[in-house]
Amino acid sequence: MIISASSDYRTAAQRRLPPFLFHYIDGGAYAEHTLRRNEADLAAIALRQRVLRDMGELSLETELFGQPLAMPVALAPVGLTGMYARRGELQAARAADSRGVPFTLSTVSVCAIEEVAPALQQPMWFQLYVLRDRGFMRNALERAQAAGVSTLVFTVDMPVPGARYRDAHSGMSGPRAALRRFGQALTHARWAWDVGVRGKPHDLGNISVYRGHPTGLADYIGWLGSNFDPSISWKDLEWIRAFWKGPMVIKGILDAEDARDAVSFGADGIVVSNHGGRQLDGVLSTARALPQIADAVQGDLKILVDSGIRNGLDVVRMLALGADTVLLGRAFVYALATHGQAGVANLLDLVAREMRVAMTLTGARRIADIGRHCLVQA
Repeated sequence: MIISASSDYRTAAQRRLPPFLFHYIDGGAYAEHTLRRNEADLAAIALRQRVLRDMGELSLETELFGQPLAMPVALAPVGLTGMYARRGELQAARAADSRGVPFTLSTVSVCAIEEVAPALQQPMWFQLYVLRDRGFMRNALERAQAAGVSTLVFTVDMPVPGARYRDAHSGMSGPRAALRRFGQALTHARWAWDVGVRGKPHDLGNISVYRGHPTGLADYIGWLGSNFDPSISWKDLEWIRAFWKGPMVIKGILDAEDARDAVSFGADGIVVSNHGGRQLDGVLSTARALPQIADAVQGDLKILVDSGIRNGLDVVRMLALGADTVLLGRAFVYALATHGQAGVANLLDLVAREMRVAMTLTGARRIADIGRHCLVQA
C-alpha cells in the first residue's frame, strides 16, 4: 500500500503482523475507554487558524535537558519493540538518530542497552520500572550510565499490571498461548522470515544480561508479574535520584498533585501519561489532564506527554496545551512493523511536515510561539 499519512501505518501493520503482536501494541486495558478517549479528546481540540502572518521563516528546533532536538518529539519506550521488526529497537533508534530526536529504550526491550547505544551518534534515553528486584534496577542503571545514556525515564504507573483482555484473546497470554503464537507466525510469512528467523535471539536483552541466561517471550509475563511492586512510594526513588547523574523524568503522571510531588522530589521532568490507556481504564485522557498539570508546575520542570498522539497536528495540540516535548509510541511501532528503520524515519518526516503546516496556519514561527492562544476555546 502507498503510505501517504501516518495513519496508513496502522493499517499496514495490522496486515503484516501476527495478531498477537498487533493487538499487544494496539490494545488497552479493560473495555479500552481511555484508549479511545486519548485519540478522540485530542482530535476534538480545535486549532485557531491565522493567515497573512509572514511565515516565511519557520523552525521546529528546540532544546530539552541541554540536548538540541530537530523538533519537540521523542520516541517513547515500548516493550518488545524488537518483535515488530528485525532487531527493532536498533532500527527505530537509528531512525530517530538520523532525524535528530531521542530514542528511549524500554526495560523490556529485545535489544540490550549495549547493542543499541553504541550504534547512535547522539545519546539515547533509557526507561526503567520500579521492580522488587532492586539488584536488576541497579545493574540496569550502571550499564545505562556506562553506555552514555543521557536521560533516565522512570515509569511509576505500573505497580500492578493492567487487565489487558485483548492479549488473552489474541494469544499473547492465556491457555495454549505459545501454540497459538506459532500458528499465527506460520500464516504471516514475511514477518516469520524477517523477525521470527532472522531476528533472533528473541529474548529480553536487558534482563538476560543481568540473569546470565536467556529470558524469552514465554518468561516475559511471569518475570514482570512477579517483580511488580505495589508498595512503592516516593522514598523508594530517592536512591535512584542520588545515583543517577543525568536528567531524570518521572513517567505516568496524570494528576496535578502528583506533578507537584515530582517537583518536590527533584525530578527534571515528568511525562503526563496514562500508559496509552493500558493501565487504569476510565481515567482522563492526557489531553484533558495536561492543561491543569501544566498550570500547576510549568517552569518548575519540563513537561512531556504521550498517549493518543498519532501525527504532527496532535504534536502541535499537545504543545499548545502546555507540553515541552511529545512522545510517540504506537505511531512509530506501526511504522517500524511496516517498513523498519525507513518506516520510522518516514513517519518522523511526516510528523515534521504536518507540524509545519499547522504552525504556518496558526501563526507560530517557533516552538516557543505555540501556546493556548493557538487553540479555539470552546
